Amino acid sequence: MVISRILFRYAKCILRQKSTYESSIIKYISTNKNRIKVKMENEPLPPSRDDPIIMKLDTPVFHSIFTPELNTLSDLFQKYNYALRIAGGAVRDILMDLKPTDLDFATNATPDQMKDMFTKEEIRMINTRGEKHGTITARINDKENFEVTTLRIDVVTDGRHAEVKFTTDWKLDANRRDLTINSMFLDLKGNVYDYFYGYDDLQKRRVVFVGDPSNRIQEDYLRILRYFRFYGRIADCPDNFDEKTIKAIKENVAGLEFISGERIWSEWSKILDGKYGGELTMKMIECGVAPYIGLPKELDVDNFKIVYDRALNNSFKLRPITLITSMLKDEEEVMNLHNRLKLSAYDRDLALFLIQHREMKPCENPLRPYQWLILNPKLKMTNAKGFVCEVLKYRGAVEYYNKISEWIVPKFPMNGHMVKPHVPHGKMVGPVLTKLKEMWFDSNFKMNVDELEKHIPIIVEDLQEKKK
Repeated sequence: MVISRILFRYAKCILRQKSTYESSIIKYISTNKNRIKVKMENEPLPPSRDDPIIMKLDTPVFHSIFTPELNTLSDLFQKYNYALRIAGGAVRDILMDLKPTDLDFATNATPDQMKDMFTKEEIRMINTRGEKHGTITARINDKENFEVTTLRIDVVTDGRHAEVKFTTDWKLDANRRDLTINSMFLDLKGNVYDYFYGYDDLQKRRVVFVGDPSNRIQEDYLRILRYFRFYGRIADCPDNFDEKTIKAIKENVAGLEFISGERIWSEWSKILDGKYGGELTMKMIECGVAPYIGLPKELDVDNFKIVYDRALNNSFKLRPITLITSMLKDEEEVMNLHNRLKLSAYDRDLALFLIQHREMKPCENPLRPYQWLILNPKLKMTNAKGFVCEVLKYRGAVEYYNKISEWIVPKFPMNGHMVKPHVPHGKMVGPVLTKLKEMWFDSNFKMNVDELEKHIPIIVEDLQEKKK
């Protein structure tokens, strides 16, 4: 299989060189793979509201989040006089009249206080790994899990993970969050707490960091990609970026080299899968992300734009890896991308398949080469039809895509057990089957078992002659 040979050829990847750089706001020293944890400089709080409560919700979406288990959790925190509020993205979604898929909670109770409370009330706690970061997970009625995190501030960071200090100040906790639209709280009575004007930004479809964007990025460099992902979700046009934010991203983009490939791909694939995916990827490249996320120095951005725009015009939804592959020239660049991002086997193989077959194959019947790709036993691919359909979408071949996607793949009428009695040894079964399948294909799938078996002696004779 061609893809297998390529994987073997690039099994030993070249280690990427690490750079040494110094940030102008928070000092961050890099030498090879070593990162030095640094104490965050004191940062003045950004402008905030004197009274953070901006409204009281009484909407169907707000009421839809309540379950008997959530009511039990709420009653429990009230009983012990601890505050409990929904935090982050769930608040943003509720304000956009979207039911959140997950609820994250914040509290002024410390982890020890929560553990004492849950123990006294015989509430089971699970996933204790989050405790050092202030998160306790309670399972109520053996039915629903709730992650509740103590208010905290970052004390020391290495650009990805932080050592935290617990606090009872809601504003300080809001200040450590990434974007203003994700910095709001919602209590279970419906009161919305918005210290840093996140609701105003949400109304304006404006995506900005809380306070100084460089500080927020240097706390966690993955926030560069999170910025673009949320821009795609919130913004109402593809190019209305906050210039101060873009400047900060350009100044700090090298920090992405310390973020794991899996985390980068998780964010980037969501960007490409969402609104303005192509435009946002081009903006990311303009900001200098390419060398830190597995892309080569010379990118075919013109082809990327052609493929992206053509797919939109044809109402085709291309997979994220398909769009990225349009910028790459060969298998080596695909494997370098894979070595950085740790792609799934499916995405890796699809990218290699696209490189090998994206050019149109001249043929009297243009569908035939693609049908053979699906049936070709040498490829040994379980995803062959899906891969071929993706190639056709990539090319914008709407008519051929419709025909192939509707094509019911015929079943080859023979197998190895049927061939084995007619060949001198077992090693010849595979080559004979391949030749028979080619003949069956050339007959437009009309040859039956009896007709195919008649050709086995001739095929065996030819194979033996070639070995002499």
